[in-house]
Amino acid sequence: MPAKQDEGGWKKFVWDSEKGELLGRTGGSWFKIIAFYVVFYGCLAGIFIGTIQAMLLTLSNYKPTWQDRVAPPGLSHTPRSEKSEVSFSMNDVETYLPYTKALRDFMSKYDEKYQTDKMQFEDCGVDPGEYKNRGELESDAGIRKACRFSRTQLGPCSGLEDPDFGFKEGKPCFIVKLNRIVNFRPKPPTSNGSIPEEAQYKVQPNVIPIYCTNKREEDAGKIGEIKYIGIGNGFPLQYYPYYGKLLHPHYLQPLVALQFTNLTLNTELRIECKVYGDNIDYSEKDRYQGRFDIKLTISNL
Repeated sequence: MPAKQDEGGWKKFVWDSEKGELLGRTGGSWFKIIAFYVVFYGCLAGIFIGTIQAMLLTLSNYKPTWQDRVAPPGLSHTPRSEKSEVSFSMNDVETYLPYTKALRDFMSKYDEKYQTDKMQFEDCGVDPGEYKNRGELESDAGIRKACRFSRTQLGPCSGLEDPDFGFKEGKPCFIVKLNRIVNFRPKPPTSNGSIPEEAQYKVQPNVIPIYCTNKREEDAGKIGEIKYIGIGNGFPLQYYPYYGKLLHPHYLQPLVALQFTNLTLNTELRIECKVYGDNIDYSEKDRYQGRFDIKLTISNL
């Protein structure tokens, strides 16, 4: 008997036909509470949407508001490996195949067949020139043309004549680029005060120079000749500024090839490369800010 009473009490709570209540509330009560929560959450949604819209009004469609991931500019190289250690035997193709494959994949983006459209690309000269001004970021100029960069500018490191990029002969090539930063104009050094004496000969107009040397004193005299191959043997200014993916979708960064032609074999060498300019800084906390260093070991065994 008590079980039937409990069952009846539960059913009466769900629907009380005498009072016309559903779950303890009348229809009018349910209408009022539902209306309250609709208005309450509607106001919250309106405030949230309004806040987002107000924030979006402060953002540019073309340039990141904050660009603090890497302080300008980052310097990177191909091929890369874990801990920046490159080690191979010139007599074993399997040891350097990953490096040459990485170079071929990277350089394929610079094939001339991808740069033929005159609506997307233009010739900017084979000599260093001044900045290529294509209007302001927020202007109505639309998509901007990109400067062509021919792989032939990299000579023996282009991969066109030597698919092994010098690795087979123990004269490896590395391809170096400055990371893209929207509207950044790298400034060439105006004085020799911040440049090592041995690198001062590389300073010239309209070029951001790059110079590599031994990182450790014990490696002095073991690096040998380094060839710098590219337009002006550095980063020419006519390829700057970069207008971003939206306005500059076909942009190609200028490249510099480094070829180490006479490295001491069977020895781990620590090599550091830097770019120099009035608005280029370095940080001990970021190994790729304006510079990089690699551990390079070539074996002939």
